[in-house]
Amino acid sequence: MATPLLDTILSPADLRQLTPPQLPQLADELREFLLESVASTGGHLSSNLGTVELTIALHHVFETPEDRLVWDVGHQTYPHKVLTGRRKDMARLRMKDGISGFPRRAESIYDTFGVGHSSTSISAALGMAIAAKNKGEERRVVAIIGDGAMSAGQAFEALNNAGVSDANLLVILNDNDMSISPPVGALNKYLARLLSGRTFNAARRVGEKVLSTLPSMLEFANRIEEHVKGMISPGTLFEELGFNYIGPIDGHDLDALIPTLQNLRRLKGPQFLHVITRKGHGYKLAETDPVLYHGVSKFDTTHGIAQPTSSVKLTYTQTFGDWLCDQAALDPRLIGITPAMREGSGLLRFSQEFPDRYFDVGIAEQHAVTFAGGLACEGMKPVVAIYSTFLQRAYDQLIHDIALQNLPVVFAIDRGGLVGADGATHNGAFDLSYLACIPNMVVMTPSDEDECRKMLSTAFAIDGPTAVRYPRGSGPGALVQPELTTLLVGKGEIRRKGARVAFLAFGSMLSPALKAAETLDASVANMRFVKPLDAVLICELAAHHELLVTIEENSIIGGAGSEVARALEQAGIKIPLLRLGLPDHFIDHGDTSLLLAEAGLDAAGITHRVTAKLNAHK
Repeated sequence: MATPLLDTILSPADLRQLTPPQLPQLADELREFLLESVASTGGHLSSNLGTVELTIALHHVFETPEDRLVWDVGHQTYPHKVLTGRRKDMARLRMKDGISGFPRRAESIYDTFGVGHSSTSISAALGMAIAAKNKGEERRVVAIIGDGAMSAGQAFEALNNAGVSDANLLVILNDNDMSISPPVGALNKYLARLLSGRTFNAARRVGEKVLSTLPSMLEFANRIEEHVKGMISPGTLFEELGFNYIGPIDGHDLDALIPTLQNLRRLKGPQFLHVITRKGHGYKLAETDPVLYHGVSKFDTTHGIAQPTSSVKLTYTQTFGDWLCDQAALDPRLIGITPAMREGSGLLRFSQEFPDRYFDVGIAEQHAVTFAGGLACEGMKPVVAIYSTFLQRAYDQLIHDIALQNLPVVFAIDRGGLVGADGATHNGAFDLSYLACIPNMVVMTPSDEDECRKMLSTAFAIDGPTAVRYPRGSGPGALVQPELTTLLVGKGEIRRKGARVAFLAFGSMLSPALKAAETLDASVANMRFVKPLDAVLICELAAHHELLVTIEENSIIGGAGSEVARALEQAGIKIPLLRLGLPDHFIDHGDTSLLLAEAGLDAAGITHRVTAKLNAHK
């Protein structure tokens, strides 16, 4: 793949040496490089193909890194990484000891703010802009927000705050799904240049000053301007919030982007630029199906992503999706809710079979939870399908709006534990800790696919808040029974009888516990419930063993092991207890099996830790 122009770009300073006529060639080379690179490593594809021209234009116009670019969401920054000196590092994208798939402050001075979740850019950029003003610095700050991130409440909280400030802040809405409006061609390009120009803005300021002595005329002029702008752009909302709205313009048209950004860079105060881009732009397969090509594994760019074969093991996500449809067919009260993760959370089939009972609320986790609470108040049975790491964003709502009122809402929590390539921002490392401490909550951790289905049925039958927390990907391959069978709440089971040592395994850790138990001749309990714990089973195991070992794919601090320690203390039982879990630091991206081994949560690591503990007590 020949990329003669891209080869000369080692930093944005090199990019700024290019002339505008050279930039389209650079865009073509960068897009081709990204396609081949992501196809060989896996990662986010369609969102990054859509931001090529915008990224080039931003680094061409702004003096980065002195000027600050804050990206949101973070999975649209691969072009930014390539242009800021990390082209060679793309070969190890999202691999252990390689670069992250998201902006990361420790990785580059061009990554001004860490972004794994969404809708944070305007808040962070406003903070940077105010800091620059207070320090007397002339730098510019740009927040680039897109890929659905404008649907979250935090974005509008930040806009509301920024609009009444005098901060020199530019917000760019990367509208990549035409959810607001399509571009309107040459006329719109002309209007964008006109409205962003200093002459227009200077004239408006002079007019406001003159007319301020004539209040009725000023009000009349403002209404005329609002009416005219309302006809030519959808910016009334942003204008009302205090921004000078420009757009929409074609985000793939460098001839429109460059002069508009140059004009905006010279303007003072809050500015808002609306650009239209297309996810997957330049690669027909991704343009046709941007969802399929959003997050990809390795694939052949000529033939595209291969269709999965029927031999692929059932995932926990699929297990949940099938259960949801089966349960909905029997109970018309069931409502399915997801914050913008229909495919990721397994709700595609449900959305097709039960469209009137399916709600995608956008990237709005707080709203999703309280919305479910309102439904529950009126006798419905809402099921919130959400990733563990995203539920963190709605923690207050979980406590205040659901648990405090003891409302029957089921939380189907996907991606519990380590998630691999997405890394620290997406690891579900804390849910057992933050769920177990909430009164009224019932918390379950399935050890296989069939148990997951049973726990979901159990959760749905409980008249109170419940959570079923399961990992990403496939389980051990258990045969899933079609019945909607429930479990006894708070009851675990013995899976292996041994001597001296008893493993208390939670969820995904049952499999490595069973393997380690074969070496150590240990007993193994599948605990199933983190809350309420099976205190009777714990006491029984303590009475017949020398050492208890808790194992969980969750933070060691405050997790299931801590709950077991508390149960032993309440029972007045003194016995050596070894708690195994995720260490007290953020775990980076990489292959999940390698990361678990590094944390000592594979069979070999468990065996080693237990043997050391036994030897220490001889």
